[in-house]
Amino acid sequence: MRRGKEIAQGAHASMAWLRQRVMPHLTPAGVADQVRFTEAERVWLEGSLRKVTVKVGSEQELLAVYAKALEAGLVVQMITDRGLTEFGGIPTRTCLAVGPDYDDLVDPVTGDLELY
Repeated sequence: MRRGKEIAQGAHASMAWLRQRVMPHLTPAGVADQVRFTEAERVWLEGSLRKVTVKVGSEQELLAVYAKALEAGLVVQMITDRGLTEFGGIPTRTCLAVGPDYDDLVDPVTGDLELY
């Protein structure tokens, strides 16, 4: 992927959990009422919005991290690009986001991955 595409895909992933949480509560007037966040999500939203970017070497590794995060009970969002500008029109899994959650819960899933 081009660098800009990588950045856009990561941005999609980092916001996907918030979209999933807010959209069911969005009224026609554009007000999101009664949205519930976990303590970890609230701390993240009120704090630094920290993100740690790591990489895998293959789609199989990406899927393994996804499965490990689900097994750990973490919020995880897989991003699949539609392939309109890259990937020859083929939908392609590009990245995922794990969390937001506490480091001691996320680190066992992603802590052994190489920083990007």
